[in-house]
Amino acid sequence: MGKKSSLPLIYLIGVLLVAIGFCCPMIKGLFGSSANGFDFIRNAKEGGFVAIGSILIIAGAILGIIACFVPQLKGLKLIFALVILAGAVILVIGFTTNGRIYKAVGKHLLKNALFGFYMVVAGIVLSIVGAVQK
Repeated sequence: MGKKSSLPLIYLIGVLLVAIGFCCPMIKGLFGSSANGFDFIRNAKEGGFVAIGSILIIAGAILGIIACFVPQLKGLKLIFALVILAGAVILVIGFTTNGRIYKAVGKHLLKNALFGFYMVVAGIVLSIVGAVQK
């Protein structure tokens, strides 16, 4: 008998890391405070790239978790992983092009990154690897 693949589990761990990392502090603020993904949505004026990217990240993660348990959605795992990746790219673009505060944080993004940021990045990589491999 063949050995069962653990790649669906890798995908689930990846999207769970994205969802948990989104809720954890992701970026150290300018005045010592920290912000999670929901703060990005709440503080973005008139939508903007930061809010759109944040919404795509959390929506892709939630739908990816649901896809692990609903058999009819299993074929959409790669799409949900790519939605998370697109949200992350849009969020970074928003940090580098939007208002002054976002630009100040965006210039030193890796210096100001906290553990939630790294959890999201690791989750994106794991979810894409788990979705691509069959």
